[in-house]
Amino acid sequence: MKRSRFFEMVNLKKYPSALKQFGLFLTFLLLVSCGGQHYQVRSIEGKEIAITEAAGADANIENVIKPYRENIDKDMNVVLAFAPQTLDKSGQWQCTIGNLMADVALDFGNRVFNKRAGKSIDMCLLNFGGIRSIIPQGNVTTRTAFEVMPFENRLIVAELKGEQILEMASYIVTEKKAHPISGLTFTITNDGKPADISIKEKPVTPDQSYFVVTSDYLINGGDKMEFFKKAVKTYDIDYKLRNVLIDYFKEVDTVPVVRDVRISG
Repeated sequence: MKRSRFFEMVNLKKYPSALKQFGLFLTFLLLVSCGGQHYQVRSIEGKEIAITEAAGADANIENVIKPYRENIDKDMNVVLAFAPQTLDKSGQWQCTIGNLMADVALDFGNRVFNKRAGKSIDMCLLNFGGIRSIIPQGNVTTRTAFEVMPFENRLIVAELKGEQILEMASYIVTEKKAHPISGLTFTITNDGKPADISIKEKPVTPDQSYFVVTSDYLINGGDKMEFFKKAVKTYDIDYKLRNVLIDYFKEVDTVPVVRDVRISG
């Protein structure tokens, strides 16, 4: 049927205004119906999907993961240095891996702090529990640094008064853990009190200020180190502990085994 004959049959020419009004009415209804609907989340449902051996062995999944795994392994297995002996956390008041980490954090942290603030760090205190692995005898790789320090903790420098350093020494004695320290030395008396407390071989003066490098976890009172909350000022040098280790390993050929006594008792 031709278009002209169709219009003649329904005789639309007789109702031009009515058609216009009807079209406007339909448009209005459509807009109202769309605009008047409001959706709200009433509930969220989920279910646990187990990762089975069958799913893990799926060839498609493996093909996707494989190139990423290979690239990561390649970077993580880069040999940075050599450890002639295993460094671990064994020891009553200090340990070989703790001594090394504290020395490295003090040295490398001071390089950044000195340039930015024009001041020098006096000592370092980290926490025993933050060391998560050993440095095994043999090749030291990037993976080693990630295993020893898997967290994203970064170095913070705190300006503490000597009074807080005395609190720090008492805390270490009370905790009876080999918290990594560098720059600080003291002895433990027969009645379990810290004595002869010195920083860089000079007796600690209660009113003097000292710059202590630590981690962002401890600066907020982590491991009950409340004395850090009394800091006069803090400096975030934006340097991750893991990166400190990596930079150190790149700089040395052989990792030393540091056994000097820092706390005696």
